[in-house]
Amino acid sequence: MTRIAEPEAGPRSKRAAILTAAVDCFGEVGFEATKWSTVAERVGIGQTALYHYFESKAHCLLTIMRLELERSHDRFAEATKDVEEPVDALRAAVRAAYEVSEHEVLQMRILQNHMDLLSGSRRSKREEAERVAARQLVQVVERDWTNLLVKGMSQGAFPLRDAQLLGAGVLGLIVSVWRWYRPSGPTPLPEISELIEGACVRMVAT
Repeated sequence: MTRIAEPEAGPRSKRAAILTAAVDCFGEVGFEATKWSTVAERVGIGQTALYHYFESKAHCLLTIMRLELERSHDRFAEATKDVEEPVDALRAAVRAAYEVSEHEVLQMRILQNHMDLLSGSRRSKREEAERVAARQLVQVVERDWTNLLVKGMSQGAFPLRDAQLLGAGVLGLIVSVWRWYRPSGPTPLPEISELIEGACVRMVAT
């Protein structure tokens, strides 16, 4: 997996602050409703300064999506790397998906709300580079989950099924939460995590 090299973050760089402000805005009111100038105001810079880091609002959005996919992949790998028992590995992977900050919740909401953006090529080279990297990461994440299930099937812990289709179903169930979950809502995330974990185990192991 080839990753896009992140620009050097010098002491005066506003890139991280722009990404944070953009996640807050896109996650709270939506990408379309967010004015690019509002992001600049939150960071405390002029709108023209944004273009030093991102050539467009869409470029910033695609970067957020790619970074979230990288984070999700890394978290999955970390959570499952030393877990030999397939059911335990599945449980660990599901729990890891929900061990997130409120800021990461917004990132995942943004990702799920704009997955269609990854299907068509972009005219801008920088936007296209981010889109292609994000598409590749989607495939890596799907492969991670499929491989986990294949390993469990090969060890006799899971019934033999179409692992790719089953993996897509499990992953779809997990990420669907980000479309409706709100930290201020009535159901705490640990309760949701426990519910989805149980559902995934039943789906895969029985």
